[in-house]
Amino acid sequence: MNLSLVKTDSTLPERPFTASDVKSMAINRYALDQAISHGDVRRPFRGIYLPSEVDDDPATRAAALVNVLSEHQVISDRTAAWVHGINTYSRVEESQPPPVETCAVRGFTRTRLAGADGHTRDLLPDDITIIGGVPVTTPLRTALDLGCNLNRREAMAALNEFAKNHGITRNALSKELPRFRGRRGVVQLRGLVPLVNRHLESQRESWVLVAISDAGLPLPEAQVWVDVDGIPTYRLDFAYPLARVAVEYDGDGHDNEDQRIYDEERRGWLVDHGWTIIIVRKGDFTGDRLDAWLREIKDALTPTYNSRRF
Repeated sequence: MNLSLVKTDSTLPERPFTASDVKSMAINRYALDQAISHGDVRRPFRGIYLPSEVDDDPATRAAALVNVLSEHQVISDRTAAWVHGINTYSRVEESQPPPVETCAVRGFTRTRLAGADGHTRDLLPDDITIIGGVPVTTPLRTALDLGCNLNRREAMAALNEFAKNHGITRNALSKELPRFRGRRGVVQLRGLVPLVNRHLESQRESWVLVAISDAGLPLPEAQVWVDVDGIPTYRLDFAYPLARVAVEYDGDGHDNEDQRIYDEERRGWLVDHGWTIIIVRKGDFTGDRLDAWLREIKDALTPTYNSRRF
């Protein structure tokens, strides 16, 4: 049954709607049930409906869920990051919409609704903003929460994304750290704040940076330009200019033939002019493959930084 055949003088809103809204839209319950069974309408949460043409993403689900949450519940964590334009989900998680993460203001009960992942936290009024009618933790508070909650590499990536896209600074993060004393994950957050760098261009570049730091190696500069005849020509993901050592992350985009040819020419010129190029790829973040490129950096830097202990 097509839903358009059972509507009378109203149309479905292009937003989530509740069971009580149905009465005012002149759609009888049987027709709505049929529309759901035929895929014209989705039911992401009990009592909440969503037209199928509306994207089923975390932001939409958050907007749907707030219709049945109490006023003391706030969208948080990775769902909040998505609302702020930052994706911290894996591809697998994106294919199966994850639970909407929420937190209740301290003193109130966390939500236990199906499809939600509820927590309780100390939130100040300044930790909360309203976006499209949805109460959500601010970019700063969301970054802090993710710095505690995600695993180390993903937390670093999230912090750098917030720095790049929302202007979150190390200083702003550091000022909030005393509030987090005693919270699980705060030691990790405290260690990552000094590494925050708004110039990184991908999440995996953040993984490279935190791996270098964890190995006890000197931190490289990010997005370094190399001059050719006095003109900035080649940009490196990471570099130690004094030692002429570059560290580059080759993601999926480097599988493109044109990109591969350009990289070969660029790197050939750099090698010819005394640079050492260390390439990190998607599968190089665990085990022997991680150890291999970190050892390459150490060996390449040793002649220049011979007074430093690794």
